[in-house]
Amino acid sequence: MKGYGNSHDNLREKIKSPVADIKNTGGRYGGAITAAMFLQEFVADGIKWAHLDIAGPAFTEKEYKYYSKGGTGFGVRTLIDYILNTK
Repeated sequence: MKGYGNSHDNLREKIKSPVADIKNTGGRYGGAITAAMFLQEFVADGIKWAHLDIAGPAFTEKEYKYYSKGGTGFGVRTLIDYILNTK
């Protein structure tokens, strides 16, 4: 994966498959990185992209501060701010 260098070669091994070009899960550890490595395979060179791993905080079991029970919309405010303020 471009930008990840050799330090993550051990994680790249986790998405190799004996029966497919690549598999979409690399296990529990390094999951956000292996997910990004998987997605990178489908992004053309020169395209800017990001993988946001928001599965953990995506839902709450009960109300908490400004989150209601259920889907949190985690990261939406940050993305909107980024989009509106990036030139």
